[in-house]
Amino acid sequence: MHFQLTDDQQALRAGVRTLLEGRFGRGALRAAVDGGGLDRALWHELGAAGFFALRLPEAEGGVGLGLPEAVLAFEEAGRVLLPGPLVATHLAAGTVPGAATGETVVTAAYGGLVEWLDEADVVRDPGPPGSPPEPLRNAERPTAPPGSPARPVSLMPEAVAVRSVDPLTPLHRVPVPAAPDPLVVLLTAAEQLGGAARTCELAVQHARAREQFGQPIGAFQAVKHLCARMLVRVETARAAVYAAAVTADPPDIAAARLLADEAAVRGARDCLQVHGGMGFTWESDVHLHLKRAWIRTRRAGDATESEEMLAGNLLSGSAW
Repeated sequence: MHFQLTDDQQALRAGVRTLLEGRFGRGALRAAVDGGGLDRALWHELGAAGFFALRLPEAEGGVGLGLPEAVLAFEEAGRVLLPGPLVATHLAAGTVPGAATGETVVTAAYGGLVEWLDEADVVRDPGPPGSPPEPLRNAERPTAPPGSPARPVSLMPEAVAVRSVDPLTPLHRVPVPAAPDPLVVLLTAAEQLGGAARTCELAVQHARAREQFGQPIGAFQAVKHLCARMLVRVETARAAVYAAAVTADPPDIAAARLLADEAAVRGARDCLQVHGGMGFTWESDVHLHLKRAWIRTRRAGDATESEEMLAGNLLSGSAW
């Protein structure tokens, strides 16, 4: 089995990266951190570019690509810390009007947590894995009068706001104990992979530029080892995530999730270590990657679920 990207897939990844770097660069990132809310204009641009409709058949107005291409797009989104309920809106394309084009912001109750509830137009109950998601009770946001800045505070009266460690991911807790669909797990792993790759890049860049005792800190063995371990984790996770995108097998997805979570969280911590004291400052972007990585580990349920799946698969003697 070959996992090398085709020319079209490489072009897709390059196109998404160019779009996101141009539209959501560091200035836009810091503006969002300072309380800019969800950028609806950017959401529409993503829809126009086909981000949400990548896997929707062309006959239904989509791009007609597959899961591997979606993984590449979400990897790029994770790389720039793109905010918003990307996974839920992407999975709603074709079933919720306006989701594919970015006109409708869709979120979902994954594991009892809802991201961007106050900014969403529709909240969906994902239900058991493999079942078609349905809108939750009182989930559809009432249509506001044209030009009205007012928006309802919450779509769901039973939702409780919780403090989010990530300033770019507002959270609410709802009584919906639903297990996430494997596609949610895989696309989240792709975002984790993108974040892990970016923190590896940031660490290497800093190690080359920062000097101590008359030489770059990257010349010191301890820093070399940190960066090398980050790279190994990233490439191991990349192989697992890309393979899971091809097979779409639940055990493969579970393994990809565990490896991507480790690469993202440990990579961000090691990146902080390479940056030293300045990495812990608010002005540095490294802490944002760590906080987002923490949030993503909770989005797709507990890691224990993936571990139990892999353990059960091994003990049953299933081919994997």
